[in-house]
Amino acid sequence: MSKWHDFLDDQIEVRPDALALTDDGGATWSFAEFGQAVDALAEELRRRGARACDRIMIVSENCCAAIAALYACSRIGACAVPVNARQTGGELARIVEHARPTLVLLTTAASPDAVKHAEAMEAEELNGKFGALHIAAPFASDPDADLDDVAVMLFTTGTTGTPKGVMLTHDNVRFGGMTSANLRGMTPDDVVYGVLPITHVFGLCSVVTAASCAGAQVRLEARFSAARLYEQLQDGVTLFSAVPQMHALLMQYAKEQEVDGVHDCALRYTSSGAAPLDPAWKRKAEAFYGVPIQNGYGLTESTAGVSASSNELGDPDISVGTALPGVAVKVDETVEGGGDGVGEVLTAGPHVMKGYYRNPEATAEALQEGWLRTGDLGYFDDQGRLHIAGRSKELIIHGGFNVYPPEVEAALNDHPQVIQSAVIGRTVNGDELVYAFVQAAEGDLPDVDDLAQFAAMRLAGYKRPSRIIVATGLPAAPTGKILKHRLLDHFADRLS
Repeated sequence: MSKWHDFLDDQIEVRPDALALTDDGGATWSFAEFGQAVDALAEELRRRGARACDRIMIVSENCCAAIAALYACSRIGACAVPVNARQTGGELARIVEHARPTLVLLTTAASPDAVKHAEAMEAEELNGKFGALHIAAPFASDPDADLDDVAVMLFTTGTTGTPKGVMLTHDNVRFGGMTSANLRGMTPDDVVYGVLPITHVFGLCSVVTAASCAGAQVRLEARFSAARLYEQLQDGVTLFSAVPQMHALLMQYAKEQEVDGVHDCALRYTSSGAAPLDPAWKRKAEAFYGVPIQNGYGLTESTAGVSASSNELGDPDISVGTALPGVAVKVDETVEGGGDGVGEVLTAGPHVMKGYYRNPEATAEALQEGWLRTGDLGYFDDQGRLHIAGRSKELIIHGGFNVYPPEVEAALNDHPQVIQSAVIGRTVNGDELVYAFVQAAEGDLPDVDDLAQFAAMRLAGYKRPSRIIVATGLPAAPTGKILKHRLLDHFADRLS
């Protein structure tokens, strides 16, 4: 069976001296040095009793040592459990209880939050060719034969906030990496900006694994900074994949610097994921970057990719594109909120997860007759391109009408002072009302009444927000994805 780390071995064989990874802590590794770091850490894990089918948790933020840890797990046949260090101690404890890792690695040199967790776990320092880490061991754990083909276990945030361990096999991860590399036309000459957290499937597969597959260089950043991103785009970065918040904050930074875009740079590909596009925002972003903004759709359970666009500059298409090679997609119109071509998006193929770890009920609900039920509502246009209407669980039924949050968000995002927005339903007196939460820049907050009027010009009456909350920040996951299930609690004082 081919393994995840085989991509690295292939690069070591053909281009050992080529630059593979750098991070903002100063590490710079060729592919040969990358391999040496992986081998050294794999040996250390074995020495401490780690075996095939064990779970090894990696509490990290983006850095070379974290990538070495992922590939070292693959090298010894263990299942990597990457977790973002910015999660709380309670959140980590729940994952530990569920995953039952035999060891925990913490990237303390790259993350102040990892330092705090290391102290709480009474972890010891570990140094080697892989850099400086901390390690905590042992936990009461035994190898699990069901994980023999599982490369990585990613815990999803979920719309309810209750995490589930998504088991992705070596074949899943390899397919996701190869597909992403092919989609982006990656070559060894590319320089990929790696700010998407590698503890999330987007950064793990579409950035790091894809780059290992293609032999491209990855510049890792532990935390997003618009200023740092702008600097890197002027310094040789050729590929930049992001979530909409990153694009929005970069353009806001440029506006503050009185710069109208990214000019005379090597950037050739950029994409936006995890949220729908709207035409006005896409035109603005393409003018800023000077290259097409590609869109795509996927989820952790589908190893990131289901579909993606390949549009030319200026194409008004705002779909998430057509199905990726080898991937099947259809919609089920029988679900709530379905009909007239809209239905739950189902997908099948080599990208679909093995299941949820130690959760057969959730696995049976998600995987049915060979199809992954995504929980997202979508439809196909007359050119076979997929459009995402929103999550079925986030569908708002207001006054008997279906309201899809992305449509309302797109209308609000059109406002020049809005960085991004999030729309949810809130039940009041038996009806679901449309609540909008808008992020704007400090010192440039739009007037709520003006926003409401702006939205009213673009939306039917039943789609218009009943409440609009304007803030300088919204609760978000480390990826930048807005955590909608936290909005009501986060702004409770303003909603009472």
